[in-house]
Amino acid sequence: MSNPLCFTATGEGPPLVLLHGFTGDASTLRSLSHALADRFTVYSVDLPGHGRTGHLSDIGLYDFLATVDLLADFFEERNLNAAAVLGYSMGGRLALALSLNYPHLVSQLMLIGASAGLASQSERLARRQADSSLADELLEDGLPAFVDRWMAQPLFASQQGLAADVLAAARQQRLANDPVGLAASLCGAGTGAQPSLWGRLSEISASTLLLVGEQDTKFRRLAMRLSTGLSQSETVVIAQAGHAVHVENSQATVAALQEFLSTNHD
Repeated sequence: MSNPLCFTATGEGPPLVLLHGFTGDASTLRSLSHALADRFTVYSVDLPGHGRTGHLSDIGLYDFLATVDLLADFFEERNLNAAAVLGYSMGGRLALALSLNYPHLVSQLMLIGASAGLASQSERLARRQADSSLADELLEDGLPAFVDRWMAQPLFASQQGLAADVLAAARQQRLANDPVGLAASLCGAGTGAQPSLWGRLSEISASTLLLVGEQDTKFRRLAMRLSTGLSQSETVVIAQAGHAVHVENSQATVAALQEFLSTNHD
């Protein structure tokens, strides 16, 4: 069976794989793929339940570690060994796990607003219950109501300063997703559903860049924790940005990525 993950590819050069966040799709990282396609072949993946990949009939593929295995299969089908990998939020958690479970596939790791999961079993259980309730709300209330609540979270408050057309486009992109797929993703690959990776950070051999917005207080703390555990990492705080630095300050984000990739690429 061929790999079900849909993707777009652009540019020429060594491979760079981009993994979006929850409710996103490959297009949400377009500012990065366009900027980096002059030096890399950029693969932007639609994760399970999102974008053109849509809802997968095999519900087991939504499991966090199953999705990591699916990504590894995607890499291996295309001979993407020692690739640069960038993940945002949920995509960052998956990228981190990929670099741990399949270290030969990841030469450089770039994480935007990411974490290594929840450390305690009680925290994970509480989060799974909360995400299950969110998934129920999504299916009962419909996607438009869910998207509006999702975008109104305090985590995204800094985006209220973006242009109206940018916010409208972000809403339309989210509304194009399959609600059943999103609900399955929330339950299978949410932060509470994944194993804690905090105790394994020292195993990561890839050089790592941590990007976080100066207004994203929660994930700045998490970036500090990540940098303490990682053996070779650097952290860049993006000014005038919250959680989605690639949306809120794409110029500074691209500059940080280009510098990291130039310095660390063989």
